[in-house]
Amino acid sequence: MNPEQTEEPNDGRPIGRRVFLGTLGLGALGVVAAPPLQRGLEGFLGGIAGKDPTGLTGLLPNGGGFRYYSVAASVPHRGAADYRLTVDGLVDHPRSYTLAELRALPRTRLVKDVQCVTGWRVPGTPFEGVRLSHLLDAAGVRSSARALRFTCFDGTYTESLTLEQARRPDVLVALRMQDKDITHDHGGPVRLYVAPMYFYKSAKWLSGITVTDRVRPGYWEDLGYDVDAWVGGSNGRTDEPTS
Repeated sequence: MNPEQTEEPNDGRPIGRRVFLGTLGLGALGVVAAPPLQRGLEGFLGGIAGKDPTGLTGLLPNGGGFRYYSVAASVPHRGAADYRLTVDGLVDHPRSYTLAELRALPRTRLVKDVQCVTGWRVPGTPFEGVRLSHLLDAAGVRSSARALRFTCFDGTYTESLTLEQARRPDVLVALRMQDKDITHDHGGPVRLYVAPMYFYKSAKWLSGITVTDRVRPGYWEDLGYDVDAWVGGSNGRTDEPTS
């Protein structure tokens, strides 16, 4: 599942992959349901006081085919006044970027299909942002570096990439999505975008990039997801994209 990320039930235990796969049919129903039916399903799943103790409303479609998930009970909002992105670890020049500083850097625009590991897809989705390789070059990555660890201001979610993967030209620190500034629900104001991998690698609410000496599996990878999540090449197959 795209950790666009999954919701925690009231007891604090994250809903696992098996539950989400088992309820995927409900998400598919939402795709074809009329808006009143979808609202009714959301209300039914919403539970007490407008909350969703099951986490299943994240399987219903919202925002142009996307589904919203979170592994945290709540996520603070960040904006121009209080957002910071730190780049640290095995680098010569650690740095903390404000939102304005990131927006002032050269940008790359990509239009690719977004693919969730569970099967839903949003075709031709524009993302725009700073190439991750640009931030790494500015930080001065040390020779002992092998990987990156990403942290998020939800306080829970983490992700990983090898250094080679992170330097691909289709990996962005994204500032815009669908030709608009990234909203909070979509992981804004800044999220990771790893175009050739399943969407759970594109961590929402990005706040930290730490350069490390080895891959440290992220949140869902600790629960059994593939560390290398190439679209069409993970989950048992080993073919890797060439572009």
